[in-house]
Amino acid sequence: MAEPWQHFYQSQRLRLAYWVWGNADKPPLLMVHGLRDHSRSWDRIAEAFADQYRVVACDLRGHGDSEWTRGSTYELNEFVLDLVALIDLLGGRVSVIGHSMGGRATLLTAGAFPERFERIVAIEGSGFERETLPRGPQRLREWAQQARAQERRETRVYREFEDAVQRVREANPRLKPEMAEHLARWGAHAIDGGFTWKYDPWAFALSDLPVPPEEYHQYWAGITAPVLHIIGSDGAPRRRMRDGQPVESYFADARVDLVEDAGHWVHHDQPAAVISAIKGFLGTPPVRPARD
Repeated sequence: MAEPWQHFYQSQRLRLAYWVWGNADKPPLLMVHGLRDHSRSWDRIAEAFADQYRVVACDLRGHGDSEWTRGSTYELNEFVLDLVALIDLLGGRVSVIGHSMGGRATLLTAGAFPERFERIVAIEGSGFERETLPRGPQRLREWAQQARAQERRETRVYREFEDAVQRVREANPRLKPEMAEHLARWGAHAIDGGFTWKYDPWAFALSDLPVPPEEYHQYWAGITAPVLHIIGSDGAPRRRMRDGQPVESYFADARVDLVEDAGHWVHHDQPAAVISAIKGFLGTPPVRPARD
């Protein structure tokens, strides 16, 4: 498989990166990574679809080769801005595969801009049921305390590259050695004294103030594209249900595929099963309108 090409685009004064597999005359399939991840984590999945789609994997702001935000915090609504800008660049309508936070951002974007989506695959991407926090000053206070704590956070430096690989394997023991090395190779970079991760450490202060989780269902109800939720067996107990109802019941057209022997990184733990499920869901690619 040919190596992808890297490109850049502008969103909100930031220079953001994305990688492309396949030919420009094929319909676009956008892949959106999760928190503290990067675009090249999609390589194996992207290669499986590059014969039928123009696959585009983006680095969200503050991740991979994209610029860090010029402020100090990150919020889901800012990722929505970046996704809309990229989707418009790709022709204005796409199918999307999003993982974790990337899935959450995708579903919020699709709720606000439903006309831009063909089909959506959310891999552990609907969030999970959690205690509802009160709105108002207490929530703002908790967020402010979390954000200020980032000022005392020290960036971890790995003396050897192999130490970074080992950290990836610790995060997900199911990973094969070659995948752990691949994720570390594209997710870390060399600095004086060793290696550190490319993502902005301030991403840990991801805020839900603009769009709190208890309001997600309002966005989900506006999504017109069919949605496939892929959930790993480890995450099923807390991701399968929301307020006593199956998560898919909040969508106009959605279904769930539970993948056995898989954790949060379902597409790494069981790539063949995930690829098969996505291919069955996407079906025949939409015909891309001819250009003048």
